[in-house]
Amino acid sequence: MTMGSFLSGITSRDITPSTIERVPLPKGSVNETDYYTDNNGWIGNETALLIGLKNFYNKTGVQPYLYITDSIDGNHYPDIAELTIFTERLYDNLFTDEAHLLVVFFEYEPNEYGTAYVAGSQAKAVIDKEAADILLDYLDRYYYYDLSDEQYFSKSFNDAAEKIMKVDTPVWVPVAVVAGVIVLALILYNWWKKAKAQKNREAEMNEKILNTPLDQFGDTMDGAEELGKKYED
Repeated sequence: MTMGSFLSGITSRDITPSTIERVPLPKGSVNETDYYTDNNGWIGNETALLIGLKNFYNKTGVQPYLYITDSIDGNHYPDIAELTIFTERLYDNLFTDEAHLLVVFFEYEPNEYGTAYVAGSQAKAVIDKEAADILLDYLDRYYYYDLSDEQYFSKSFNDAAEKIMKVDTPVWVPVAVVAGVIVLALILYNWWKKAKAQKNREAEMNEKILNTPLDQFGDTMDGAEELGKKYED
């Protein structure tokens, strides 16, 4: 199993980039269960919550399970180690497969919360550390948004799934494309400029020939004939 945890009481952070191409788990991998436990009594609109959790499942093939609590083994002030151990043990108690993602959200006092996760050995093929960090980042970011509890968790899981299952385009790619277009434009401009200059020179030469009096051509031809006779003699 893959585990991780995070304690927070600070403002939101940037979202981890998605750099890995991921494939959803095949259908039938999950022994489907409920989607959450709410020990804090926060969830009043189950439908709103499940929209995001089920979309996460549909996108990744990994069924998420959200466990909301205000104490860890009766302790309202656990450290990261206690939170992690609790989450690992809870996974074994809740599931009979290795295709779930368990997320424990702990909060006893407002603005002081902790998150921990465990991904089953099969689930971690999709929910690797980077993917889990993306989910934790969204939970951190949206914590301070003006959302209901149901909307907060639903949006976090929904947006995380969308990001996890696609690869972000690096910043340098569009820059390189623009640079390439500029270089190509300069090459085409130089080619056009040289071609136009050559065309102008040819036009000037043709105009000069057309404006030259015919008697000058005659003198030139007579000189050429005399030179030819000289070599014949």
